[in-house]
Amino acid sequence: MKSESGPGQVISINSPKRFRSLFVSDLHLGMRGSQADKFLDFLRHHEADTIYLVGDIVDGWALKSSWYWPQAHNDVVQKLLRKARKGTRIIYVPGNHDEFLRDYYGSHFGGVEVLEHVIHQGADGRLYLVTHGDLFDIVVRHARWLALLGDKAYDMAIAANTLFNKVRRKFGFSYWSLSKWAKLKVKNAVNFIGDYETALLHEAVRYGVDGVICGHIHHAAIRNDNKFIYVNCGDWVESCTAVTEQFDGRLEIITWTHTQQFGEDLELLTESQAA
Repeated sequence: MKSESGPGQVISINSPKRFRSLFVSDLHLGMRGSQADKFLDFLRHHEADTIYLVGDIVDGWALKSSWYWPQAHNDVVQKLLRKARKGTRIIYVPGNHDEFLRDYYGSHFGGVEVLEHVIHQGADGRLYLVTHGDLFDIVVRHARWLALLGDKAYDMAIAANTLFNKVRRKFGFSYWSLSKWAKLKVKNAVNFIGDYETALLHEAVRYGVDGVICGHIHHAAIRNDNKFIYVNCGDWVESCTAVTEQFDGRLEIITWTHTQQFGEDLELLTESQAA
């Protein structure tokens, strides 16, 4: 089966594709909006020497509010543990929604390492600070009550957006993301993203690394200003994105758009942005 790569290309895949490293964040297992089924499908068709779980993989905030743990969420955990048993190194860097794991830095769970942060050395020699990023969000750090309120509002927006897109599909329209639109169009949101990126790049300077790989704001991006590299993994609530490292050190954003059904070809949209 033909397979092509490049910016904006749709690729057909019949066998797992292997990468040097795979970075994913903000899966939010335990939240009703988590697209765990798509992530599970993604894991079935991608292999990596090292998988970085860059925070908010489990949503402890949502589980505290209302227990929700369908089979697909359990399947994701089991799939990751199987990969670890087969030799994949898996590093879990907790975020604010899975902050309960921050009491277990240095521990191993089924072969999964839990670390506060990690320095990743790319195949090209570049060094990246891998951190979830919530510590650089002033709302999370200094107004937790406001962050929790915003989290509830986000859940409501996701539920409303899901219903809206069901109607769109009936009329043959593609998925439309309210939060993605807001992040790109609403001035305060755009300013917040810019401030967030700047804060993380300052942290990269402090650590003496070439860039940072993070999550938290559900907005996938790779930016290279010829001095420092900012990489955000995105999320698996709306955008279904991951960051991959090729064996030559190139970084790419992959958006997983379809799951395989009845032997049909898989399609994924690869946004190639060499760092």
